[in-house]
Amino acid sequence: MNDRARLIAAVRREADASSDFDLNPDTVLPEGRKLRQAGVLVPVMPGAGGADVLLTIRSTRLKHHPGQISFPGGKREESDADSIDAALREAQEEVGLAPEHVEILGTLPSHETVTGFVVTPVIGWIDRPFTIRPEPGEVAEVFRVPLHRVTDKARFSVQSRRWRGSRRHYYTVPFGPYYIWGATARILRGLAEQLEAV
Repeated sequence: MNDRARLIAAVRREADASSDFDLNPDTVLPEGRKLRQAGVLVPVMPGAGGADVLLTIRSTRLKHHPGQISFPGGKREESDADSIDAALREAQEEVGLAPEHVEILGTLPSHETVTGFVVTPVIGWIDRPFTIRPEPGEVAEVFRVPLHRVTDKARFSVQSRRWRGSRRHYYTVPFGPYYIWGATARILRGLAEQLEAV
C-alpha cells in the first residue's frame, strides 16, 4: 500500500480527540472556558524516499507559540466555511500553497491546545510542484521531514518543562536539528497510531 492509500485508510479509522493535557491528567481546566476553532494543514507530498511532511518554524514575533515548529494553519475566521477552509487559507498565506494544489484526504480527531484552541488537523496530499513562499511576519523557515520518521512511535519521547508554575509533560519527535514538540508532536503521534493500525 502506498503512502497516499495508507493515509486515506488511517484517517477513516475511529480515534479519540487529543489535547496538550493528555500527559498531564492532574491539570484542572477552568469551567466554562471558551475554545476557539482552528485548522492546520498536514501537507504530505512525494519525496525522494517516500512521502514527506512540510513543517514551518513560527516567527518569534507571533503571540501564540512563537519560534515553535508547527503545521501551516491558524484560527478559523468568519469568512471560513469550516476548519478545512481555515487550514487551506492559512497554508496559502503562510507558505504560498494554493488550495487547488491540495487533495484533502480527510481529517484527524481534534486537538485542544493550552492556548485555548480546538484544532482540526487536515491531511492534504500535494503531488503538484509549488513555490514555497514563507510569509516573513509569520514563518521563519519551511522544511520537509520524511513521513515515516515522524510517524514512527519508537522515535517519540515524553519530556517536560515548567509552565505556569507546574511541570508540563509533552511528546517530542526530534528530526536532525529540528525539535518537534507540543501540539505538533501530539498530532503526529495520533497520526502514527492510526497509521500503525492500517
